[in-house]
Amino acid sequence: MNEPRTIPPRPRDRLYAAVTLVIAVLLLPAAFVRHPGRARELACRWALRTRFPAEDLTGLTHGALAAFTAARTRALWRHGQLIGLTSGYRDPQVQQRMFDEEVRRSGSPALARMLVLPPAESCHVKGIALDVRPHEGARWLEEHGARYDLYRVYDNEWWHFEYHPDRGGRPPRRRPHPGVGYVSECADQL
Repeated sequence: MNEPRTIPPRPRDRLYAAVTLVIAVLLLPAAFVRHPGRARELACRWALRTRFPAEDLTGLTHGALAAFTAARTRALWRHGQLIGLTSGYRDPQVQQRMFDEEVRRSGSPALARMLVLPPAESCHVKGIALDVRPHEGARWLEEHGARYDLYRVYDNEWWHFEYHPDRGGRPPRRRPHPGVGYVSECADQL
């Protein structure tokens, strides 16, 4: 298995994480009044919304959304780590456009598949793929994600995770890039 290039933590990411955690702590009493049994999750969601305002969680399957919410809540409260979503669900037209643009940029469908899959093969279209940030958050998710059925599946994409509840905590075999050895793991999620 190829290990990814290590990206050193940036001081600003530590600052953002600390500020977001302080905001979550300050929001905790209001969250407790609103929903006592899920106050930490709610305060975390509100605080992360201030850090990642453009984040869009719509379109994720119920299971993927619940797993991601649980993972990022634990990451923030237990480890002071932020996990933001840069891309989750994509409708087929958006995925096709991304694939077509990559074909134009790279010069061939085979080269394009190293970074972007066509809609019929993309777990983003199925609502179970998550592209996350920052790098430290992805590293946390790689280490702890199996607990939530979230797994990194490509060597060349440190940010890409997929929800696979049928794995029983065992990560799927990681592939070098999206275009290698496509198996219908996404189809199994429907």
